[in-house]
Amino acid sequence: MTEAVTPLPPSSTSQRSAGAAARAVVRDRPMVPLVFLLLLLIVISEVARPGTVDPGWAGIILRTAVPLAIMAGCQTLTMLTGGIDLSVGAVASMSGFVVATLVGGPGLEIGILATLVVAAMVGLATGIGVGVFRVHPLIMTLAMSLVVFGFANVWQLQMVQTGSGVPDQFRGLGAGLLARVIPHSLVLFIPIALVIMLGLRRTGYGQMLYAIGDNPVAARLSGAKSWQILVVLYVLSALMAAVAGFLLSGASNVASVTLANSLVLPSVAAAVIGGTSILGGRGGYGGTIVGALILTVVSSLLTSLGFKEADRLILFGAIIVLVAAAYTRVTSDS
Repeated sequence: MTEAVTPLPPSSTSQRSAGAAARAVVRDRPMVPLVFLLLLLIVISEVARPGTVDPGWAGIILRTAVPLAIMAGCQTLTMLTGGIDLSVGAVASMSGFVVATLVGGPGLEIGILATLVVAAMVGLATGIGVGVFRVHPLIMTLAMSLVVFGFANVWQLQMVQTGSGVPDQFRGLGAGLLARVIPHSLVLFIPIALVIMLGLRRTGYGQMLYAIGDNPVAARLSGAKSWQILVVLYVLSALMAAVAGFLLSGASNVASVTLANSLVLPSVAAAVIGGTSILGGRGGYGGTIVGALILTVVSSLLTSLGFKEADRLILFGAIIVLVAAAYTRVTSDS
């Protein structure tokens, strides 16, 4: 005898349907909750300290977020393939420092060119390790960050007497604001962002990044040479990290071999909050940019509330975990 199944109350069914519909909207349009969260944080910032939010504040937030967004772009691209790049902090720090030591000798142009060549070589070594020798990206990029940091320290000991400080051009580009609102760094950031977003959606290379992260076996069987794609990917990531280092040194007027180290984990968090899956195959740069803005506003809010450095780091880390966990939960397929 078949046991009768008690139907769910209509209200329960409608609630489940509404919840599923809301999850589908968030999953298919991830920018909606991200923009809402960003606006909510801006409102909270104004309520917490009335008069804080004004055009000048917005300009500073944008200026601060640009280097983080570029470094988070490195994470977005590598995470699409199921990888990660923990060497971006060391490469960015090295880039700003090396240019500062060369500007007084060979000159700014030679310093920038030399730095980009070194960054590309770091990315090439990383890409070969990941793509050819199949070293896990976490291990490979962590090891490369230590190698870069070690060489940067050697360079620091050799060139400490010849450095001329951060170039004026970097300070103008990294710290300058047009009409005290529009960061000069947008001159570099907007083209980079457009190239990434259009490249991911409109080029075969961008589609292959998704394919490798979604199903590497199928991508390989289709004839794609994954190792070549990964080598190019990590070279691009290193070059982007170098550009972020130029802007960061200009914004802070500091050239240090550890300048960008504190942005490594926030760059990963910005990509995750922006909807990029750490497992690969899903994500985009638009959400990452908003994620970088969210983290910058959170950091500004905690600072304006007068939290001490230790307390601010604890709260900042906890907020990153909560936001990333909540967003991943809402946008998951299950």
